[in-house]
Amino acid sequence: LFSSRFVGINASDINYSAGRYDASVKPPFDIGFEGVGDVVALGLSASADYTVGQAVAYVKAGSFAEYTVVPAKQAVPLPSVKPEFLTLMVSGATAYISLKELGELSEGKKVLVTAAAGGTGQFVVQIAKKAKCHVIGTCSSDEKGGFLKSIGCDRTINYKTENVESVLRKDYPEGVDVVYESVGGKMFDLALNSLATKGHLIVIGFISGYQNPTGLQPIKAELLPAKLLKKSASVRGFFLNHYLSEYKMALKHLLKMYERGDLVCEVDFGDMSPEGKFTGLESVFRAVDYMYMGKNIGKIVVELPHSVNSKL
Repeated sequence: LFSSRFVGINASDINYSAGRYDASVKPPFDIGFEGVGDVVALGLSASADYTVGQAVAYVKAGSFAEYTVVPAKQAVPLPSVKPEFLTLMVSGATAYISLKELGELSEGKKVLVTAAAGGTGQFVVQIAKKAKCHVIGTCSSDEKGGFLKSIGCDRTINYKTENVESVLRKDYPEGVDVVYESVGGKMFDLALNSLATKGHLIVIGFISGYQNPTGLQPIKAELLPAKLLKKSASVRGFFLNHYLSEYKMALKHLLKMYERGDLVCEVDFGDMSPEGKFTGLESVFRAVDYMYMGKNIGKIVVELPHSVNSKL
């Protein structure tokens, strides 16, 4: 049994709560995907590997809870209870595994990251830089652009003040080799058109459509086969659940990088949101709203304060 201290907010929380991932699950059901906390009680089989008070992270549906029962094999032991570790559980792992499996990164390749200052975007930028790529990141404010530059982004494009299409056409006439795309809609079309010969577009999501009743925004896909053929290009989808065999390895690698100081894990607690820091489960809905308004820099995390009178 875990006592949660921090829970992570993901764009797909809306898809899950809207029943798009598993139509067989009928409300009410528990939501949230990830948490970091400490062990407060142990089953017999877990007591060999864990101790009460130990710091642990977990990824499982239903993590928006103060106390959670997690099978021992799903838990990840941590050096301490820090929100930075939470950024790696879903966001870091998604960035790392998708680029490793589908990105074919190598020195000098041009990588375009949409929503680059978000929860996963921050890791894509850093991983691509470590592979000696040239990284272009789109974002929605100069403050986010500043953050992206601080983590190594070569070119930032503020899509509120710059025309992404013209910037790409002017500065990257040959196109970009890899696109990490999580916005969808018009951004997908634009990214597809900016692919270089033999380029890869990795679809991580399409947040611009998640708040629609259907969860999808139409894209101009009827020309897709012709566009791909003309460039020998590819479009690949990536869903973390299909790559769980890679998960432990990815996490181990990311944790090492963070502990060596080679990885910035930016956390946004919503201090700048209208009602202040996201504290307690009742602020989860505010945190989701904040993400959909495009306000966050890094991973949105909600802190669950430990109550003096434990509920146990």
